[in-house]
Amino acid sequence: MSDTRKPLGYASPPCMAQEVDPAYFDPLATDPEQARDVARWRKAERERLRGLRAALSVADRQEIGRALSGHLRAVLQEKFNGARGKVVSCYWPIKGEPDLRDLMAEWHAGGVLIALPIVEVKAAPLVFRRWTPETQMVRGDWNIPVPPPDAERVIPDITLAPMIGWTEDCYRLGYGGGYFDRTLAALDPRPVSIGIALGSARIKTIYPQPHDIPLDMVVTETGAGAERNAR
Repeated sequence: MSDTRKPLGYASPPCMAQEVDPAYFDPLATDPEQARDVARWRKAERERLRGLRAALSVADRQEIGRALSGHLRAVLQEKFNGARGKVVSCYWPIKGEPDLRDLMAEWHAGGVLIALPIVEVKAAPLVFRRWTPETQMVRGDWNIPVPPPDAERVIPDITLAPMIGWTEDCYRLGYGGGYFDRTLAALDPRPVSIGIALGSARIKTIYPQPHDIPLDMVVTETGAGAERNAR
């Protein structure tokens, strides 16, 4: 007797990850095909979210930067007593990322040690060099301005990471190079990690893979977007 039951499975092709039950993506799995499907989906999602960000006007970006700076200022004051004497790794904005450079200068004036991440070796953890408003920047990887090689090398207590997309459980959709995850995995003790994102860039999931490390907190222009267990 033939089996007339409908086969069990997923109706969507595997590359259309947004239409697939998230349970299909086992975070402990190492299936190469599954990893390729996730990578294809993430690439498409990055392009979509970067397009939305690029469409923002200059005035909108400036307002977002001011709002984010206000919320970050409050977070550091509330959770780290202003972070005076602590090393806070920030970032130099590219590709429409929120611009926090005025806040970096303000923190520096208040006794916070500001650092910027540097790619010294491809596919390796980032290193961090100290930054001040007087630092003479040089061109680093992807032409991103970075402190010069003779700048003091430091280890961050707190890291700020720009996010293309984010989830309520604090997973980060970045540019796909894996540098931030490698860095968090290598640092011991691990710094407090705060994602910097647009509120509109929240997504349901990134389909976490074994190498993905959730951040401790996400801050957007509307405030704290998400937070894991408080430290």
